[in-house]
Order: sequence, then C-alpha cells, then structure tokens
Amino acid sequence: MKFTIDKHEKYVIIQPHVEILDGDSAPKIKAEFLLRNSGGQRNIIFDLSQVKEADSSGLRTGLLAHRLCKAAGGVFVLACANQQIKSLISVCNLAGTLTLAHNTAEAEDLIFSQELEKDLRGAVEEG
Repeated sequence: MKFTIDKHEKYVIIQPHVEILDGDSAPKIKAEFLLRNSGGQRNIIFDLSQVKEADSSGLRTGLLAHRLCKAAGGVFVLACANQQIKSLISVCNLAGTLTLAHNTAEAEDLIFSQELEKDLRGAVEEG
C-alpha cells in the first residue's frame, strides 16, 4: 500500500493512496502512526481524500493514532472524510472522540490553534 507523508515543523500529514481503508491496509497505516509518534511527532493529520470506504479496522487505526497523539500532548485530525466514513464514525459513537476537518487547511488551523493555546498557557504558568 502506498501513502504520502508531508512533514511540517508542528505536524505531519499522512495520506493513504487506497480506496478502502480496511483490515488489509490498516496495519501499514498503524505502523506509520507508531513510527511517527515514536519519532516525536505529536500532531498528525490523516488525509482521507482518496479513501472512499472504511471499516472497523480502519476506524480502529484512527483511534490508535488519536490515543498516541493525545498521550504526547498533541492532536490527531481526520481530514477530508466522506459521508460513508462520517456515518461510520457516528454509528460507532466516536464523533465526540475523533476530531474531523473538512480539508487539510482546516486541520492545520486546528493544530496551530491548539499549539498556540499551549504556548500561551505555558507562558502564563511561567509568568
């Protein structure tokens, strides 16, 4: 399975090049999430613009990334999810857990606002 990795200073965008995120493709994405997280990356945008369908295995991969990012003090954002994926998230009662963005630009804004908030809180605590 192929995917694109776009590294930035504060975050990384991972975009799988598959139409179906399922038990066959999920382990490779999971390994990439673990690699990025263990390498110090705490903010991940998962760009689903090329994914048409997902199953519970694909969704569990997103939950793993969410837990990894949260434990590192960061955020995991699902970007460009289509209606089928959004419905699966809703059916699984994960809408309040997973952060969704309409596109990668919105996801970047979410990450930057969280990073800014952390910086401001740190400055207040130090001052």
